[in-house]
Amino acid sequence: MGTKPQDSLENVPPNRRQFVRFIQERNFCVILGLVVRHGGPVLDPMPKVIRLVKFPGPSGPRPEVASEDFALKKEMLEFFQYLDRLKDGRIARLEIRDGLPFRMEVEELAQP
Repeated sequence: MGTKPQDSLENVPPNRRQFVRFIQERNFCVILGLVVRHGGPVLDPMPKVIRLVKFPGPSGPRPEVASEDFALKKEMLEFFQYLDRLKDGRIARLEIRDGLPFRMEVEELAQP
C-alpha cells in the first residue's frame, strides 16, 4: 500500500474497498482483532464481529451498499491514513457507527 487513499470508493485498492463494503453491510458493530498487513485491512480470516442494534431506528446496511461508487467520508479517509502509518499490526477493537470507523484500540508493542 503506502499510497494516499483517494476520496472515491472506485479509486481505493480492492482490500480497502472490500472492507468499506464489509462495515457498511453491518452499519453498527464492533470488530475485534482486525489484522492490518501492508497498510490494508485483512478479512481472511474473518475477524470477530459484534453487531450493535440501535434503538430506535434502522440498524441495517447503509444505502451506499447498493452503489458502485461514492465519495468516501472523512472518517474513512482518516482511518485509511492511520493504516498507512501503522503498516502492519492488529486493531484490538474497532467500533463502527453509521457504517463508518468511529473509535479503535490498537495493539502496540511497548518500547523501553
